[in-house]
Amino acid sequence: MSKRVYIETYGCQMNFADSEIVGAILIKHNHQITPDLQQADVVLINTCAIRDNAEQRIRKRLGELKAVKKRRPDLKIGILGCMAERLKEQLLQDDLPVDLVVGPDAYRNLPELLNRVECGERTASVLLSEEETYAEIDPVRLGSNGISAFISIMRGCQNFCSYCVVPYTRGRERSRDPQTITDEAQRLFDKGYREITLLGQNVNSYRWDCNGNITDFPDLMQRVAQISPMLRIRFATSHPKDLSDKLLEVMAANPNICRCIHLPVQSGSDNMLKLMNRKYTVEWYLGRVEAIRRYLPDCSITTDVIAGFCNETEQDHQQTLELFRKVGYDYAFMFKYSMRPNTYAEKRLHDNVPDDVKTRRLEEIIALQGELSLQSNRRDVGKTFEVLIEGTSKRSDQQLFGRNSQNKVIVFPREDYKPGQYVMVQVTDCTSATLIGKAVK
Repeated sequence: MSKRVYIETYGCQMNFADSEIVGAILIKHNHQITPDLQQADVVLINTCAIRDNAEQRIRKRLGELKAVKKRRPDLKIGILGCMAERLKEQLLQDDLPVDLVVGPDAYRNLPELLNRVECGERTASVLLSEEETYAEIDPVRLGSNGISAFISIMRGCQNFCSYCVVPYTRGRERSRDPQTITDEAQRLFDKGYREITLLGQNVNSYRWDCNGNITDFPDLMQRVAQISPMLRIRFATSHPKDLSDKLLEVMAANPNICRCIHLPVQSGSDNMLKLMNRKYTVEWYLGRVEAIRRYLPDCSITTDVIAGFCNETEQDHQQTLELFRKVGYDYAFMFKYSMRPNTYAEKRLHDNVPDDVKTRRLEEIIALQGELSLQSNRRDVGKTFEVLIEGTSKRSDQQLFGRNSQNKVIVFPREDYKPGQYVMVQVTDCTSATLIGKAVK
């Protein structure tokens, strides 16, 4: 029976890409995707488990949906993604309004599972796969602006950072046939999309072996970049231990590969990096930053950092602040540590940094990054960038916004420009978060 399905997504870009795969699978089986919760027969929540705060948001949302289900008993609710994989049958307890639990590698089973739920079952499917699961599926672009899109090039992770639950919720690394990736990128370009982001837990580990012919991540980037100079290419996320000079050479040779590298550091202390099992040192990391600056002088560098990991001392924290000053990040995603079940840290280490200390250290990192972001943006005042227009500014319908190659948001007067166009914009002012400019002919 055809059902109207509402999909709600939390967490990383990979989750949003997965939701688009889910949409494509359901549409193929005659279900409809609706943007209106009130019209839905089925609500699917694609979840994140990487931090405790993410799971608490989902639990709060389930409380809200429980009230909705009391008014509409026929409404079916499913949990997808990493939280589904981690908690499995726990989510089917009677106090939760959940009918269906589906892990990241079981989305092909959704039509059958929905039929079983319709017959009154409460069911779970969370088996992880050792192969690429959705290579041939053309995702439906949910809530798309028609300009930018995500393409998953691999799934899973086997770095086993001691704080991270991803290897246990998404399984082993497995890469996707490069031809299916370039075909998907070509279709998107033909439909009018002008920017794609290649996604993986660690894109630098991408590797496809076809009868001894190896395609690595730089090779893949070269192939996708050749589709058209009008198609911008981004990627996320890079692991510092695998960022190669070969990739930087490919980026330097292809202007349509964006000048922005997200390089998660997590800590500026070698002691912490060892405890985190990050497999590099601060010296190695700074060497990779130097290589980026050498090959791509105009490249922005962003990062992730964790405040208050197990056994972190004040000296470790000060070393993180010092690393931020040395690199001068353009932007950072900053979090305080929360212990995740089944990780190495949960089994072998102690979450022994008091919460108030974690909070204070995080606030100091945030304050410093605010200064660094403002300094970075001030250096761009007076420069002119090619901007891909994404839409209308939230603050004024007389302003448009877009991003430059460095992934910085630039706001400028609308004039007669439209989303999807490239325009040259001169930066005239800035805040710590946004560049402000005017279009130049």
